[in-house]
Amino acid sequence: MSHVRGAPFHPQTQGKIERWHQTLKNRVLLENYFLPGDLEAQIEAFVEHYNHQRYHESLSNVTPAGAYFGRAPAIIQQRERIKRKTIAHRRLQHRKLAAQHQPQDKADAASLIYAASGAKCSDD
Repeated sequence: MSHVRGAPFHPQTQGKIERWHQTLKNRVLLENYFLPGDLEAQIEAFVEHYNHQRYHESLSNVTPAGAYFGRAPAIIQQRERIKRKTIAHRRLQHRKLAAQHQPQDKADAASLIYAASGAKCSDD
């Protein structure tokens, strides 16, 4: 990682860090702090949450700590495995449900169509 400096007095060139500052400011301003230690504890809790618990869309929904320590590819692969397994399970459940509601033969299907249309069979 390299340190990159933006133009002086142009915060728009440093969008990510300015967004982080705005998010921190919004969190800190939600409460009143009567002791400096309270404010420091809130900032520390925010930094912990931001780096280790909050997923970041720009990092493929991985935490910054996961990306920094190189765990992002493993996390993404695990999510893909879970997604494929879930989709396969849902398809299987859908097929089972659809099979339960299908008529057994063509005669049953024809009688269901007549019944649904309100028409009377010639046998009646």
